[in-house]
Amino acid sequence: MIALAGAAGSAMADEDDITRVKAEGAVDEVMNALEMAVEGAGATVFARVDHAGGAEQAGMYMEPSQLLIFGNPKLGTPAMQDNMLAGLYLPLKVLVYRDKDNQVWLAYEDPDETLDLDGIDDDAEYIKQMTGALEKLVAKASGM
Repeated sequence: MIALAGAAGSAMADEDDITRVKAEGAVDEVMNALEMAVEGAGATVFARVDHAGGAEQAGMYMEPSQLLIFGNPKLGTPAMQDNMLAGLYLPLKVLVYRDKDNQVWLAYEDPDETLDLDGIDDDAEYIKQMTGALEKLVAKASGM
């Protein structure tokens, strides 16, 4: 694992190019903070998925877990102009979950890996902007 330094406090990128950031508070609280940060940044929230709620409806249990799906057409459209298949991976997504040790995390896949498609340059300005936005939004929501 590679440790990342930054405003997010305890951030880690694992072998799957997933960045995980420790958060303070319950999953609902952290997700509310993330949603507010996203909207405050001028992005659009498209959906909030309660995975644990879905499990409960199926008569099953899982630790609290919610997914926020959000984006900004000013960033996503250029990616899809370069390769329409980027639409499979956009809008952006952040998962907020509690692990078996009761630690709450925010997790997301790094855009340069998510959008590793023909016609999309790893150094594209929109990749840098998406990465920076995710880092800032997650840091703000983490409460750390």
